[in-house]
Amino acid sequence: MSRIGNKPITFPSEVEIKIADGSISVKGPKGSLSQDIPEQIALLQEGNEVVVQRSDNTPSVRSLHGLTRSLVANMVQGVTGGFKKELEIVGVGYRVALKGKSLEFQVGYSHLVRVMPREGIVLSTPSPTRVVVEGIDKQAVGQMAADIRGIRRPEPYKGKGIRYVGEHVRRKAGKAGA
Repeated sequence: MSRIGNKPITFPSEVEIKIADGSISVKGPKGSLSQDIPEQIALLQEGNEVVVQRSDNTPSVRSLHGLTRSLVANMVQGVTGGFKKELEIVGVGYRVALKGKSLEFQVGYSHLVRVMPREGIVLSTPSPTRVVVEGIDKQAVGQMAADIRGIRRPEPYKGKGIRYVGEHVRRKAGKAGA
């Protein structure tokens, strides 16, 4: 029994949800998102709640039940409040600058690394060592943040690189002296 899939999704009055055959579209103050729904899953709108139901009890359909509920809940949260990921740059001389809509990273390479934002993503730099990724699509925000982190992953000896704010980097001991 899916505990996540059985929870109803409540949404505020400023959010408009349209359920058509095989898809759902959510429109709110920050924008609109749409998602295709598997045919084994049914969505029912009751007032200001959406209930996710499944057709049978096979393991694959049970997993789709919880997944679909999470996707729809993330869509509602995205169009009302949005999602945000913050990254920090650690290292001597490592910094980032905003040039137009793109970011230019100086992270120990012989060249600048330029990153263009995906559609629907807003990049900002509150300081030369901080990057903020914002948007309404949770998957796109997380993927953009992961792509930025992948430019220079934090290394385990000195901890230099790009990491999420609050991420713990496990440090290794250096060479033992002779």
